[in-house]
Amino acid sequence: MKQLYILIFSAFISFSANAQAVLKNNAVYKLVYFRSADGKPKEDRNATVVVASVNQNLISNVGILGHKAKYPYEQSIVTKPAQILFQVADLGIDKQIATADSLAIGKQTFELSNETKMILGYNCKKATTVVNSNRIDLWYTTDAGIKAAPTNLGQNLGLVLEQVRNGNSFITAVKIEEVKNSKTVDLQKISAKLTDGLTYKDLLWKSRFTTLSVFNNETINFIDKPQSNDSVFRFAGGTVIARKVKFPEYQSNPNVFVDLTEQSNGDAYDRTGSVFIIPTDKQISLMDALKNSVKDLPVYDNGNGKKYQGVVATANYNPVIELMRFFTPFGVGKYNTLKLKDKNWADKVYYRQDVSELFPLVNGKEVWIAVFIGNYDKGGHKVSLNITLHNGGRPKEAKEVILPLFNSTNVMEMAGQEYATMFSSDKGLEVSFTLTKDLKDAKLRYITTGHGGWGNGDEFVPRKNTIWLDEKEAFAFTPWRQDCGSYRLSNPASGNFETGLSSSDLSRSNWCPGTVTNPEWISLGDLKAGVHTIKVTIPMGKPEGGSSSAWNVSGVLLGGE
Repeated sequence: MKQLYILIFSAFISFSANAQAVLKNNAVYKLVYFRSADGKPKEDRNATVVVASVNQNLISNVGILGHKAKYPYEQSIVTKPAQILFQVADLGIDKQIATADSLAIGKQTFELSNETKMILGYNCKKATTVVNSNRIDLWYTTDAGIKAAPTNLGQNLGLVLEQVRNGNSFITAVKIEEVKNSKTVDLQKISAKLTDGLTYKDLLWKSRFTTLSVFNNETINFIDKPQSNDSVFRFAGGTVIARKVKFPEYQSNPNVFVDLTEQSNGDAYDRTGSVFIIPTDKQISLMDALKNSVKDLPVYDNGNGKKYQGVVATANYNPVIELMRFFTPFGVGKYNTLKLKDKNWADKVYYRQDVSELFPLVNGKEVWIAVFIGNYDKGGHKVSLNITLHNGGRPKEAKEVILPLFNSTNVMEMAGQEYATMFSSDKGLEVSFTLTKDLKDAKLRYITTGHGGWGNGDEFVPRKNTIWLDEKEAFAFTPWRQDCGSYRLSNPASGNFETGLSSSDLSRSNWCPGTVTNPEWISLGDLKAGVHTIKVTIPMGKPEGGSSSAWNVSGVLLGGE
């Protein structure tokens, strides 16, 4: 294990609050600082510790020095008299990174004050600076004969015995001890691991969570014979890419995020996209249809004369579980050459969404993760997908229940899957499910977007969505987005109208080009064991000529037994 803090304490001198002494400039001192808030000091279980000597100051804490810190952890060293700031992070056993900054300390500026106060028997003066709009007051003494501080701030002022942020957050020295037989940090070993400051920060940040890299700069396009490889599979003319992903097992409930980047590789239009899990726990799965034919999927028939493949859960089939619904903007990246004055187009679009509630489905399992973008373009789109897992922060239910119920997004559109026009019938979309035990605090994770891209199409006409539970209305709302103009800089190929508006400015049925559509959480209360029915109805607009509307809706039931 790489350790910075090789300190052997054999004897020490303690300075009481009433003592005042000039410290020896050739000795090594250990300074302990406690944190407090709102002027109320309290014992700090992981107090800041500074080990100061004539050659360097080590800024650490009790946990690290006591060999009890969890990875990753970070320490700082300030060299004297050069005042070079080294930051060193231990990311794991035998995994250490470092960076050095020769300017950080020297460029600090302070407003000096005539105010004074006593700390540990030393007469201290005040210096003030501003860091990221936070006012920092440093109380320091020049009477101690050494220079040190609990952070990199004020290392040149003297001995900083208290640091105050915004007048209410304190780091205060409570003890000074002389250390005998100590060893300083070997900076030659540290120098062999140096990287630039931005890389250092990035590696340290990424070490705090787990990243599952699913797709890296993969093409989603439409071609006759899409080519798969050993890990990335292409289906439906290349418009669906899928990969098996192994999730680590957690005893707690981590925060889980989906991160997707997208840019045009030829397609200039706004397209429906979806990141989803393909369940394989029943006799039939979407994987069967992707590999063979959409005819392998069970058919939903609501009496309007059309057959809808793979839409609702049945005894032997689960629909895909949508993690994130997203929409591509008009030609981001590929069409940035279409210049407009004062418009600096984005290079790509970043989508990020919290999907923590669905983690129990994949905890410790290997599952199929897929991305769909509906398009008929040979160039299509480029995407990268990561899933990040962040420990802690979420309560763990005793027994979580997650049931995929329906998903009408035709992710196999380019392989013949029917558009979601079932809402032309009063029956709409209906699914029955059976609970083997009572379900507490049941919620429906519901995602909905309306489509039909002409003036009277449901993309541009608000339509009420009603969710029925056991033939009673449970929830109703009109999904609508009025903020689409906020994303103009992601839409270089968007058409411009005589009115001065861009197509990407227009309000839509719960989506905008270049955005994520968030789930609606619908409370269903406590549900008894037995058979239940959920129905979705939408007064979908009628077709006009060769154009028709559709509604992509997905629903997952969550609760606790």
